[in-house]
Amino acid sequence: MTTAQTAPDAAPAPPPAAIRTRVRIPLRFPDGWSTPADVFTFTGLADGKEHIALGLGPYEGAASPLVRPHSECLTGDVFGSARCDCGPQLREAVQRIAETGGHLLYLRQEGRGIGLYAKIDAYALQDGGLDTYAANRALGRLDDERDCTAAAQMLGALGVDAVRLLSNNPDKAAQLSALGVTITEQVPTAVHLSEDNVRYLRAKAEHTHHTLDLPA
Repeated sequence: MTTAQTAPDAAPAPPPAAIRTRVRIPLRFPDGWSTPADVFTFTGLADGKEHIALGLGPYEGAASPLVRPHSECLTGDVFGSARCDCGPQLREAVQRIAETGGHLLYLRQEGRGIGLYAKIDAYALQDGGLDTYAANRALGRLDDERDCTAAAQMLGALGVDAVRLLSNNPDKAAQLSALGVTITEQVPTAVHLSEDNVRYLRAKAEHTHHTLDLPA
């Protein structure tokens, strides 16, 4: 676990968002594990997308709840694609957050922000030998087009200004800190390594310095 400091160059505070709906639903994963979740929708999010937050475990009143901003991955989260580690990370995050109390922010940022079709196009380029970042650039896109403004707005609407951030990605911590969210601790997820995703994970560790302990 690592401790992160508030970024020195803060961005302008995003406009406030508000909770639109709160409803409790039972979650059940393919392996049979289940937990209730309070699902929140929002108004006033900067990018206009339909992001949601899951309130898990004893999250209400937590001084520094465990929070994971999780980018939507249809192929991994829903269909179980082994090309990435998104599905296992989602499953791990929901259980860990439910045990301690906090929020999972499910962000509609498919393919690191480039969208589903472009992500599939990038997969085709990866099959030709490019890594995940080089494939994005070959499509004329940025390595990572995600913006944490909406995530910061969601936390603000939920009354959360300090979090233990469940993420291996240093950019998420830097963005949220710059947007006024205090990161009291950055907590890495497990390494969900397989023969199918090792090139993908290695690119994340080497290119964007994700905290992943991979074999040589």
